[in-house]
Amino acid sequence: MAAHMKHMTEGKPGKLIFAFALPLMMGNVFQQLYTVVDTMVVGKYLGVGALAALGAADWMNWMMLGIIQGFTQGFAILMAHEFGAGQYENLRRVIGNSSVLSALFSLLLVIIGQLLARPVLILLQTPGDILPDSLLYLQIMFLGIPVVMAYNLLACILRSLGDGKTPLQAMVFASLTNIVLDLLFVMVFHWGIAGAAAATVIAQMASGLFCMYHISRIDMLHLQKGDLCLRVGLSWKLLGLGFPMAFQNCIIAVGGMIVQFVINGFGVIFIAGFTATNKLYGILEIAATSYGYAMITYVGQNLGAGKHGRIRRGMRAAVGIAVVTSLVIAAVMLVFGRFILSGFISGTPAEVEQTLQVAYFYLAVMSVFLPVLYILHVVRSAIQGLGNTGLPMLSGVVEFLMRTVIVLFLPLAVGEIGVFFAEIAAWLGADVVLVISYFAVTGKVLES
Repeated sequence: MAAHMKHMTEGKPGKLIFAFALPLMMGNVFQQLYTVVDTMVVGKYLGVGALAALGAADWMNWMMLGIIQGFTQGFAILMAHEFGAGQYENLRRVIGNSSVLSALFSLLLVIIGQLLARPVLILLQTPGDILPDSLLYLQIMFLGIPVVMAYNLLACILRSLGDGKTPLQAMVFASLTNIVLDLLFVMVFHWGIAGAAAATVIAQMASGLFCMYHISRIDMLHLQKGDLCLRVGLSWKLLGLGFPMAFQNCIIAVGGMIVQFVINGFGVIFIAGFTATNKLYGILEIAATSYGYAMITYVGQNLGAGKHGRIRRGMRAAVGIAVVTSLVIAAVMLVFGRFILSGFISGTPAEVEQTLQVAYFYLAVMSVFLPVLYILHVVRSAIQGLGNTGLPMLSGVVEFLMRTVIVLFLPLAVGEIGVFFAEIAAWLGADVVLVISYFAVTGKVLES
């Protein structure tokens, strides 16, 4: 296991970043695979109504996941700093403190999720014929929050040590588990949308246990009883890193809910088409997310080691790699997008064609502007790796404002297709804030 850990303070930055990101991409492919399988099984075997129900639940589910990932990724920044500095005793304390905080937050989120699921769906004007399925899906997913929190924390621990391979193996294991359970629960047991939710939670549990087993084999991470406690100063430092990232993800998700609110007014066909493409959003973003994780670890380790010059070189290399990757993915989606999307949609020939038109137009718009999203991930993660999570949070606020203003007003001028440009406006607004912030932060941190 120790062989999978990687110090990113030596060697060519571009090669290191890409080599670290590659297994994460593959892991994300498998993670998206089971999201796609969920959608295909629901869309093909339960129909357009069930697919729309899944879509109506998406943003609230994503908000909870975003909060979880924000906290755990924030905690991992300090882990990367301590690992890069070679302070392994401090690293164990950070991991122990983070574990306790994560357990407390997961219980709080379970309670909040169960209380708010129905009121939020009603507030979003979810159509009455899909509301019961959307609510049931969310209730089951929210019961699994402690499992999701555990997996994300364990994966973040491994990534902070430069290990991208074990999270990949965990995702492969989870994806296979999810696909088998999806088919079993939905097609054999006929549990409907509840079966799809249960399969996802159980798959996350499998991946978490896989990561836990491998972490237990790393000698320097063997925690003592004294490590598993809340230290006031350390807790505040961890929350100072994690809370802005969680809030950033939360407010982005709220913007997504406003988009969903507008979409819910356009009918089930439009909702289903939008949902089909939203499931591919994860595939579009796979490499961007992976480069982001790589940059947090790369920048964090080099900052901890005091190797400031390598941070700038790594940033230039990462932006170049990210833009090239985004152009390749965009070309694939523009050429094969309709074929891929057709796998999500069933119904009468007229329903399928109408849904497919909505879905492909949205996919084409996002593909053309994909380099903007990739730059966003790289720059934001670099700033976070430098220990500044406040400015990326500000970029999340700008994302929220841009997405909200465009989705509320552009459709009034150009019709329902105006909805598709809300996401692009959000990316562009965030990029402006992040690029300015990057030069401000590097000037302050790296030259001090």
